[in-house]
Amino acid sequence: MKIIFLDLDKTLIGEDYSPEPAKKIVEFLKERGFKIIFNSSKTKAEQEYYRRALDINDPFIVETGSAVYIPKDDLPFNFPFTRKERNYLVIELGVNYTIIKKALDEIKDKFGLKYYGNSSLEEVIRYTNLPGDLAKLAMQREYSETIFTWSTPGFEKELTKRELKISKGSRFYNVTGNTDKGKAAKLILNLYSQVEKIESYAVGDGQNDIPMLKVVDYPFTIGLSYSGAKDIREITKLMEVIK
Repeated sequence: MKIIFLDLDKTLIGEDYSPEPAKKIVEFLKERGFKIIFNSSKTKAEQEYYRRALDINDPFIVETGSAVYIPKDDLPFNFPFTRKERNYLVIELGVNYTIIKKALDEIKDKFGLKYYGNSSLEEVIRYTNLPGDLAKLAMQREYSETIFTWSTPGFEKELTKRELKISKGSRFYNVTGNTDKGKAAKLILNLYSQVEKIESYAVGDGQNDIPMLKVVDYPFTIGLSYSGAKDIREITKLMEVIK
């Protein structure tokens, strides 16, 4: 079995957020029998949009490793999960969004923080450059927050005191519970390795992708300096290195 974990923003998806340019590489991976697993800071609502657009039905990992969504009946054995949701079995690794928002609300004035939970739709569009419909999906947060701007440094220490984790993506800081993309990816690899031997790949472009890159056989980066991975510059270059 071949599995590839893909970050979305600035990895599979470009700056215009359109899924169209990704269709070529997705079809390439499908033809070679890959399970294509999104492993991104994006919400479930955002990822489902791209999954529909690209006709992907494999497991996916949301909000920087905070929850794993596995399609029902995708595995031929029982395994522990947190809850059922429509056609998925969900394994939660992070904390509920209300905990994170409460912590940020307590320190936002001290540090001048702006994040999804205290921004209007218009502000989110301005900070992220997301189209309006996708901005609405990004605001449907369940397990994490994204810090867009701040006026005073030091918020990381305050959040760490509250047992939250801060990681840097390609553009913004993500706030989660004690999890990361690597923990979630390893969970999937452990589960599916009970079915057959796995050959694993991952592609990412941000610091928060490094834990994911560390747990696979073949890690690739896009413009990220990480000695353990090969930098392919753009996602379509995978077609030159994967046979």
